[in-house]
Amino acid sequence: MARTIIMDHPLIQHKIGYIRRIETGTKDFRQTIKEIAMLICYEATRNLPLSDVEITTPICTATVKELKGKKMAVIPILRAGIGMADGILELIPTAKVGHIGLYRDPQTLEPVEYYCKLPADCADREIFVIDPMLATGGSSVAAIRMLKEKGCQKIHFLCILAAPEGVARMQEAHPDVDLYIGALDEKLNEHGYIVPGLGDAGDRIFGTK
Repeated sequence: MARTIIMDHPLIQHKIGYIRRIETGTKDFRQTIKEIAMLICYEATRNLPLSDVEITTPICTATVKELKGKKMAVIPILRAGIGMADGILELIPTAKVGHIGLYRDPQTLEPVEYYCKLPADCADREIFVIDPMLATGGSSVAAIRMLKEKGCQKIHFLCILAAPEGVARMQEAHPDVDLYIGALDEKLNEHGYIVPGLGDAGDRIFGTK
């Protein structure tokens, strides 16, 4: 059964508090998003399977652990998800990267697909879908549905902030997907933004507003 994990690590909470501030500029916001993503990824990979391998150290031979299979993929939801990708790739540099482009219709608040490019063997990989914000849940639900249609089965979703409405929608649509959430906020406002949130993550990452 899938799990929903709300992070309680002090470093994650401290850094999320920093990016919430309106005075945090683009450079610091972007760097801190990367750091938070790395810390959440550390927790999200805690249960990856390991296997025993024989190696030779400078002293002797030994049996050590290594990741079993080592086939992983990082899939940011464009465009804000890109801001989390570098932090995760620092921990998992051999992971392949795909991209799913979705935008939210301002009237219906539902996702519209405009781009999808995935690793050819994504169905054989452990998938980490990333997006800083889980608001209504529309984009993440749609992105994971697209991955399942491609045959992906081992899927994890990582976000920095989430609203209860988005979490509930994800749990209902994809009860087999683990959710790793930096902080669970209070609610969505009438415009579909997370409260208290941090504003538009994409605009703040890329300095476009």
